Amino acid sequence: MLRADLLSVVPENAVRFLGHETHSHEYPHLIHVVSGAADLVVEGRPIRLGPKENLWLAPNVEHSARYTQESVVFGPFLSPQTIPPNPIQLLGIVPDLTRLVATILGAGPRTREEVHVFRVAIDEVLSTMRLDCFPLLTPAHPAARAVAQACIASSSTLNELAALAGTSPRHMQRLFRDETGLSFTSWRARARLNVAVARLRGGTSLQAAATASGYASRAGLLKALSRETGIERDELSRDALGAVERWATTGA
Repeated sequence: MLRADLLSVVPENAVRFLGHETHSHEYPHLIHVVSGAADLVVEGRPIRLGPKENLWLAPNVEHSARYTQESVVFGPFLSPQTIPPNPIQLLGIVPDLTRLVATILGAGPRTREEVHVFRVAIDEVLSTMRLDCFPLLTPAHPAARAVAQACIASSSTLNELAALAGTSPRHMQRLFRDETGLSFTSWRARARLNVAVARLRGGTSLQAAATASGYASRAGLLKALSRETGIERDELSRDALGAVERWATTGA
């Protein structure tokens, strides 16, 4: 185990093991916990990442980090165009990224050309996760936007979310319909399914994708996908990602 009292002897290297104070970067940024844990504060929001979990940050997002003593954390800069769908994008465990980071750490690229090859590989994985399978408009009204951002991972009802935003459920429904063309329920369902499909694209299981997108079970996710696409649950059960990608491409 690494000794924190000795790591701090070389200040310029301590940041690699102990964490860092609040700062931001001009490029998008990935934080991947290889082992241990990272306690982050991102734009004032506390976030804890466990082993193999990922956080994708847009440029100029302020964050600080503290790592446990046994932690190894990998934090590469990304290409300028590799911007997350949201400024702070929690990805959870993405097997393709886990394998890629292990390859990078094993290969130990040093030259600009070597680093570029691996940066492109990371960009490709993240870019597939950025493309929404179910297109959505984000509401422009500040209260509706706040509800939209909160509702995906939250189990709170519209009544509860509207109250937190300082408005009524009826007004919130009107905002969603006027600004997105969808009811709040339909909007949240599509947003959650986009999260699930992104996780499936990253190689996670149906159960893991269900958990990450706010569904209580694998069956719940399959039911929601079937309702949205019209694909039979048996077909989705055999190959959910393949069936949904075909539907998104061909409409059938």
